[in-house]
Amino acid sequence: MKCIITVMNLAGIDMNLFLVLHSVIKERSATRAAKLLNVTQSAVSNSLTRLRSLFNDPLVVRSGRGLVPTPRAIELYPLVESAIAQLQSVLNQQSGADPAQLSRCFTLACSDVSQAHDVCKIFEVLSHRMPRAGLRIVSMDYLVASNGLESGEVDAMMAPKQATRGLCWTELYRENGVLIVRRNHPCVSKRVSGELFNSLEHIDVMITSSYSGHTRKLYEAFLKRTRLTPRVMVTVPAFTAAALAVARTDYAACVPRRVAEALSEYLPLKIVELPFHGFAVDIALIWHFRTDSDPAARHFREAIIAALGSNSGKPKRIQRAKAPER
Repeated sequence: MKCIITVMNLAGIDMNLFLVLHSVIKERSATRAAKLLNVTQSAVSNSLTRLRSLFNDPLVVRSGRGLVPTPRAIELYPLVESAIAQLQSVLNQQSGADPAQLSRCFTLACSDVSQAHDVCKIFEVLSHRMPRAGLRIVSMDYLVASNGLESGEVDAMMAPKQATRGLCWTELYRENGVLIVRRNHPCVSKRVSGELFNSLEHIDVMITSSYSGHTRKLYEAFLKRTRLTPRVMVTVPAFTAAALAVARTDYAACVPRRVAEALSEYLPLKIVELPFHGFAVDIALIWHFRTDSDPAARHFREAIIAALGSNSGKPKRIQRAKAPER
């Protein structure tokens, strides 16, 4: 005698049928089940017909003015109820309704400028809004090396806004460039002329991340437009390294105002306005399209915007580039 086992393929089954089965057994009435599910009674009847065919069992039979489950239905009920409860639990977790309960560790990629000036503000807001969440800061080089946004290794980054396929962004603030020298520099006071700027020996900052390319192009265009030709003596990969070197030498360096203000509290630095105005970069919070609808990631981004939003008078507009090609 052969025993034939039939394995049902879930891909070919309407999962709503199990909601109908659960409701009918629970309510012992097709009418009440239809009201509970917000469907018509005929829709419930049609679903019952399909369920009976699926399980090869009547499942419920009429008794008086109601329906009673068959032994097979009684056997199935706790399994279906458990499955529905677990699915509901998954939806509740995804909803991210309460950011205070999120225990996820979020990763933010940013330059040393943001690490010096912005991260403390972000942490303060994050610890208030999402006290159980963790914060991991990584460099822009790490972001590029790990393909962080696309791979999911990094939740968001702070960088010049990128009109790139698959990325979303919202502007945070505008970053202006200034010149820094040591506090007792023998040649520089509150301002410098173009001639003095060109005569100074400079430390150049060359960030290797591909996301810094836009800023570099803007800076080089600014120098060309204003006919400034700094004599570069040293090149370093970070603004903090430039500031540390400037504090101990007669070199000068062009850095973002935010890092200059942050580091001048700890280093003997003098902040000097550039000979010409016009060098500014719009810094944005950027994330991948695939996390745009994730509630937990959205709470994280909102915390960053709340921490840094007071630095920009512009309304926060979410820009969404096209989704990546599939």
